Amino acid sequence: MDHVYDYMFHVLSDYAKLLRYKPTILERALEICSETLACPRVGVHKTFMMESMVKGPTDVSSCNMPPSYDHALAFQALFERKANAVCQVELWEKKYWENQTKNN
Repeated sequence: MDHVYDYMFHVLSDYAKLLRYKPTILERALEICSETLACPRVGVHKTFMMESMVKGPTDVSSCNMPPSYDHALAFQALFERKANAVCQVELWEKKYWENQTKNN
């Protein structure tokens, strides 16, 4: 599982070498910028488009991977939650019986 990304990178790279498609720009093609798309809009649509527009490159990676799953830690957390729940129920029972003895 540690080398999945390396494997996928090599598989996709080798697959990309097999592709024969060469993109071409049509003669009557027009270049459109993001402002051209947002300008004719009005109200909330224009505001949303202007706020969500990419203004430049970023140094932050696209996503952060969560830490790897640790079975021992997960089991320990489950055991602690169960122990805490049992303690809480025992406290409630104790308070209930104390209230019953006071009322009688």
